[in-house]
Amino acid sequence: MKIFATAALMLLSGISTDAFAPAPAMIRQQSGVATESPTELNMGLRTFIRNKLHKEPALTGEPITKEEVRALFYLWNDALATGNSEIVANRYAKDPILLPTVSDTPRTDFPLIKDYFDAFLTKKPQGKILDGKIRIGNNWAQDAGIYEFTMGVDGSKVKARYSYVYVFEGGEWKISHHHSSIMPESIEVATPITEDEVKGLFSLWNNALATLDSSKVADRYSKNAVLLPTVSDVPRTDYALIKDYFDNFLLKKPQGEILESNVIVGTNWAQDAGIYEFTMGATGDKVKGRYSFVYVYEDGEWKIAHHHSSVMPEGITIAKPIKEEEVKNLFHLWNHALATGDSEAVASRYSKNAVLLPTVSDVPRTDKALIKDYFDSFLKKKPQGLILESNVIVGANWAQDAGIYEFTMGADGSKVKARYSFNYVYEDNQWKISHHHSSVMPEAFLGAAPKPEMVAN
Repeated sequence: MKIFATAALMLLSGISTDAFAPAPAMIRQQSGVATESPTELNMGLRTFIRNKLHKEPALTGEPITKEEVRALFYLWNDALATGNSEIVANRYAKDPILLPTVSDTPRTDFPLIKDYFDAFLTKKPQGKILDGKIRIGNNWAQDAGIYEFTMGVDGSKVKARYSYVYVFEGGEWKISHHHSSIMPESIEVATPITEDEVKGLFSLWNNALATLDSSKVADRYSKNAVLLPTVSDVPRTDYALIKDYFDNFLLKKPQGEILESNVIVGTNWAQDAGIYEFTMGATGDKVKGRYSFVYVYEDGEWKIAHHHSSVMPEGITIAKPIKEEEVKNLFHLWNHALATGDSEAVASRYSKNAVLLPTVSDVPRTDKALIKDYFDSFLKKKPQGLILESNVIVGANWAQDAGIYEFTMGADGSKVKARYSFNYVYEDNQWKISHHHSSVMPEAFLGAAPKPEMVAN
């Protein structure tokens, strides 16, 4: 009750508090505790404040009235009004415990309490007690109930439950324990959801896909959602990133179907995990994937808090082990394609995302069209190759062959040596060239290496 704190300041200034004595009904309404009369109330306050003024230490068990206990809240509230976190922290005892409303960290010393109020005071809070119960013990008192804060920065109001335990320490009453918690009614509790209703939440998401509006899809996700999508290495952790992903994905006009579902239902959350398949309306392609959705109840509806989608592991081709000689023989498949004179056949020996750095072109060839274009010209020379020196490395799903090869040009009989490196990957159930780098022998530019000098015996 702020009137007690105001009266306290008046008494310390030598000003009478009689003019501020509240009616008994007001006291009961504001404090929730009964009192005999305004006169007795003010006498109690004068005694309480006189002890502070003269710094008279209380004897063990010195009585404090319920009104005086309630006044301690308003001393704390007036400290909030200063906007100074140090003044607020000084209202707490030497070994306090503050369990604040909006922090998971127990505050057990002056610096931690001050740190909490550094942030909280930026909201310019002012509190009032709506309902409270007071108990008084031997050198301690407790005040517990419900209070409400008005935040000066925006006018918002927040109710919470509170409990204060006060102890008499260093000649004054301090807060030993302060626990503040959100009203449980304000924690939104969802209506129980059935397993079939959880499965139905996928349809809401799928229907959003059908609109081809990335904003509507992103709206199906919760405020702090995480999306780990099938075809992006970037975790999508906010609305903008989620929308960005669907800006691209919706170009394929996807529609999904759950093939296998496993549901778990909790309090205010549910999980659906299994296998789904998408049909891409733009191409007719079908793609299977593994999925997990975690749903939470937020703003009166179920939203996606976590969505993880991944390629089916069976869809990741695993090569059979390949031997060194088999790697060397892959060159012959490419060389035979050269012999056909068909640039399409040669380009087909390269993987989907291959890179060709050819001997006689400055243009990196990074797709099938560019690779075919190179061989359109090169095959006019009717080249046939022979490996002179080979060095093979075999990995998991990849292999490398690097060394020196020589081409005989059927068109004119000329011969050309070059250095080569082929990197092979296992793709579409066969080994393809992922990287092919061919370069002129350095002696063509630098001349032959000098012969070692003969050393006389």
